[in-house]
Amino acid sequence: MTLSQLRQDTQHDWWRGATIYQIYPRSFMDANGDGIGDLAGITGKLEHVASLGVDAIWLSPFFTSPMKDFGYDVADYRGVDPMFGTLDDFRALVDRAHALGLRVIIDQVLSHSSDRHAWFQESRQDRTNPKADWYVWADPKPDGTPPNNWMAAFSGRAWTFDARRRQYYLHNFLPSQPDLNFHHPDVRKAQLDNLRFWLELGVDGFRFDVVNYYFHDPALTDNPPMPREWVHPGNPQSYQLQRHNIEQPENLAFLERIRTLLDEYPGATTVGEIAGNDQLPTMAAYTQGDKRLHMAYTFDLLDSTGDAAELHGVLARFGELGDDTWPCWALSNHDVERSATSWGEERALLALTVLCSLRGSLCLYQGEEFGLPEAELAYADLQDPFGINLWPEVKGRDGCRTPMVWEDAPNGGFCPEDVAPWLPVFERHLPLAVTRQEADSDSLLARVRQLLALRGASEVLRQGEQQLIAPEALPEGVFGVLRHDGERRLLCLAHLGQATSERGKLGLDALIAGAEGWSSLALPGMATPQLEGRQLIMEPGQAAWLSIV
Repeated sequence: MTLSQLRQDTQHDWWRGATIYQIYPRSFMDANGDGIGDLAGITGKLEHVASLGVDAIWLSPFFTSPMKDFGYDVADYRGVDPMFGTLDDFRALVDRAHALGLRVIIDQVLSHSSDRHAWFQESRQDRTNPKADWYVWADPKPDGTPPNNWMAAFSGRAWTFDARRRQYYLHNFLPSQPDLNFHHPDVRKAQLDNLRFWLELGVDGFRFDVVNYYFHDPALTDNPPMPREWVHPGNPQSYQLQRHNIEQPENLAFLERIRTLLDEYPGATTVGEIAGNDQLPTMAAYTQGDKRLHMAYTFDLLDSTGDAAELHGVLARFGELGDDTWPCWALSNHDVERSATSWGEERALLALTVLCSLRGSLCLYQGEEFGLPEAELAYADLQDPFGINLWPEVKGRDGCRTPMVWEDAPNGGFCPEDVAPWLPVFERHLPLAVTRQEADSDSLLARVRQLLALRGASEVLRQGEQQLIAPEALPEGVFGVLRHDGERRLLCLAHLGQATSERGKLGLDALIAGAEGWSSLALPGMATPQLEGRQLIMEPGQAAWLSIV
């Protein structure tokens, strides 16, 4: 009998409204003293994660890899890289997480592999071998140039010439990350089989890297130019609308095959990363109904700076795409600047309070719970090829990937003091270390635990519907949503103006027609909002959750 037959999970929809905690294994905890985080280190720190009150962890890649893109170049989809431990270490991690009440979601990088993968090594031998068409190969133009104008994310053409086959192969990222050909049925089957392997080991779901990149236009049509005002001059790929290299209609059918597989494992879930030019419509399409992804996220909020009007605009655009979708909102992850920097360090708690008010599932990134700002690194310290290739216009992703600080000590307690960590510990992080915040009942860590407990106990916040408050109905700089579940209603407001902004005065009767009254929930780290009659006074940097009677 398989695990799928044995597995019984009465809470199949646990993911709906859940809070997921992302762990970047290289930087979480080093258990073997080599300066690189590992699976045993994660297992040893899971009690900290569980203490936050989150529902699940998401592990960034730990698979066998040459690490040209730090695990997002997979050489064996079923192997644990020795850098991180063994398959037994992974089993122990899953067992410990489940014992603590945490689900386990793991990354899956299906769109491309490493050039060291056995599939690619066979594919590049000639044009007639069994895996000859498992990757995207194309003849050069008559003048020897690549078959079209597609550009790669990490700079340069998305094509590399292979002398043996006398063809170009496609790579939307590094040349060492060739794109698999999902038009080939054997490729689709092989990747579904790899998913089943991990499901049988007990994982509770998958986060799919660039889930809209699986299929390409087989005609290899040139991408059109990007409108000039949207171009980031330091990134060549931004000069194009990615219309033909990604997001082809066949992707939807494959997502439905993935969902059919996941449905064999009750309670297993999926969250997709949507990248590209027009992310919100894709996010809505990919999560629509109950036959595709359970949830997905885009970079729209990940790139947020905490501006009320921009925040409303993102949520309004997504809301127009239909109610039969489910987002997973995040403000930080391993690819973007940390929210304590993008929103402002003094607004770290405010940012998470706003996040907790939104309809959807949430994702926190390691260190966000104690307000780590973006680390500042010298060029000589960079490891990320994105930053190395495009410096200084693009500084890359290393600033959000530096090691966790568990103690206010050399190397932050991440690895032994006499060992150089793979990225330097940022000096400004040390005073924010876990041990220091654990000893302070008013620390950000303590407040985040209280905030997540408040959200976790509220069905209105976890499962309720959402109505955005129009900006013209609110004072400048104030953001608001009305969450409701049947007769239960919760008005969530946040003054996102800067410290020099004017206080906001809100007439509650005008916002909520027919309300008999309201009571303010005590938000951790926030002063109780001032009521003058039926008018609410909000200071910049303040949030309020009001239960409507």
